[in-house]
Amino acid sequence: MNRPRTICVVEDDPAIRRGLVDSLEFAGFRVHACADGAAARRTLALAELDLVLLDVVLPGMDGLEYLPELRAARPTLPVILVTARGAEEDRVRGLRSGADDYVVKPFSSSELLARVEAVLRRSAERPADVRELAFPGGSAHFERREVTLADAVAKTLTEREAELLAYLARNAGRAIEREELLRAVWSLDPRGLDTRTVDMTVVRLREKLGPAGADVVRTVRGKGYLLGECARVVR
Repeated sequence: MNRPRTICVVEDDPAIRRGLVDSLEFAGFRVHACADGAAARRTLALAELDLVLLDVVLPGMDGLEYLPELRAARPTLPVILVTARGAEEDRVRGLRSGADDYVVKPFSSSELLARVEAVLRRSAERPADVRELAFPGGSAHFERREVTLADAVAKTLTEREAELLAYLARNAGRAIEREELLRAVWSLDPRGLDTRTVDMTVVRLREKLGPAGADVVRTVRGKGYLLGECARVVR
């Protein structure tokens, strides 16, 4: 049996968020609901999703400014912007930033569901999100937040360790700067921030990945970190 399609609703207004969740669940979707930018970044980094409904104005995050970051991290994930700002320049900016569609408040649930279904049809051939990572001597399972090594007890990953590894896996082949990781995984603005948080998390993550840890999470001097070629994404 196919799993239910899953949608992330990012909306700070409680009444609108509840209405969106109810309409989508009634239509048969699974829903992750996020009320602010920090919760959205955590969910979008790890959850297996089919589509995102992203409000433009959020506490701690401007949806239009965040969209290019989301698109870089998860280029195939469909995004519908939801906003009260219906000016042409806002719509054009959102679409140029990578949105698949743009819905202006107020809207009916039937209109929204029609747009969701249309975007999902156009995106039907996109690859699935990463769920598992295989590497020499073991594997990492993102839904369970667990690393399994040969002949060893499974090790639990912290939320940040799992999010960091998943972010590298989704961006395989690209060196990721520490500043980008701070924004995407920790929801922190790196400007003027002097911290070793990313590096210390990588050290602990490599230990849990076993002997291949340094090859799975490679250091790129002067840049940041890169998923090693020895690691293979299992979808």
